[in-house]
Amino acid sequence: MYRFAARLRAAAAALTFGGLLAGTPVEALADPIRIAFGDIATVESLHLLIAFERAKEKGLELEVTYLKSEDIAAQAVVGGQADIGIGAPYALIQKVNAPIRMFLQLSQLRFYPVVNSEFYKDWKDLDGQEIAVHSRGSGTEAIMQLMADKHGITYSNISYVPGAEVRTGALLQGNIKATIVDSSGKRILEDKAPGKFVFLPLDDVSATDEALFANTAFLQKDPQGVETLIEAILTTWREVEADPKSVLVLREKYKLLPDATPEMVADIEPYFTEAAKLGLPVNGGGEEAARDDFEFYTVSGALTGKADELKVGDFWEFGPLDTVLAKIGTK
Repeated sequence: MYRFAARLRAAAAALTFGGLLAGTPVEALADPIRIAFGDIATVESLHLLIAFERAKEKGLELEVTYLKSEDIAAQAVVGGQADIGIGAPYALIQKVNAPIRMFLQLSQLRFYPVVNSEFYKDWKDLDGQEIAVHSRGSGTEAIMQLMADKHGITYSNISYVPGAEVRTGALLQGNIKATIVDSSGKRILEDKAPGKFVFLPLDDVSATDEALFANTAFLQKDPQGVETLIEAILTTWREVEADPKSVLVLREKYKLLPDATPEMVADIEPYFTEAAKLGLPVNGGGEEAARDDFEFYTVSGALTGKADELKVGDFWEFGPLDTVLAKIGTK
């Protein structure tokens, strides 16, 4: 595993809320906004780190903490230890009626189920076997459960291994044999061990992978701060989609991922080139994306009930996004 990932996992284990992104805002708009990120900072989150820096340049004070799972991030938001979380907590909202709402789609599911070909060749081979996914209730778990149902198989156990990069490293080291990785992990596996891994076929899915979510009381308390953050993210997403190479320049400008290995740095441009080609949610998702989520997550089992009977307002609050889109326009 990469040294950088190991160092951040150690930091996450402490669960100490502090400002991990340096920088003093020019003029704070409100109290510091505490963001709980249920993952490690890697290449795939680089554009989000850039957006955080840009929000701070606009006067927003941010404190970002990296936690070891989306579950813990959501618990931090519900418990008041954090203001904003990153994930897709559909199950939590529905099952315990948690007073949190998602308000901005950050990414859609772009993942690749993969197995070590020395042990497995297809989905049927995974019947009664162990797999690894990102975290409980995550999109990666939903995809793997959905495919298990489709192929009539049952996993013996599901291990939770946060970070696609970590799961990629574990595959290469032989610590896990079946998991799901992102496009960056797919390229690394194909480059470092050609022919050793089989990428299993996956039906086309269109659903939220990660979103920003917050306690409803916080959304009412600091709408200006929320809108500043949304605008910083959407303008960054649009710039990256127009010019994926800009991520390299902005990483240097803000001195992000300083401990990144040469392999990680080399993957930045290909990763964002592919992300731009597939399309970033440059308009923040919106109600149409929420409806797509209902279709996916009810089939996968993360949500109960019929998709067409679920109410968007029970899971999402689009007021801040609508305000920002009225200002910067839609694409």
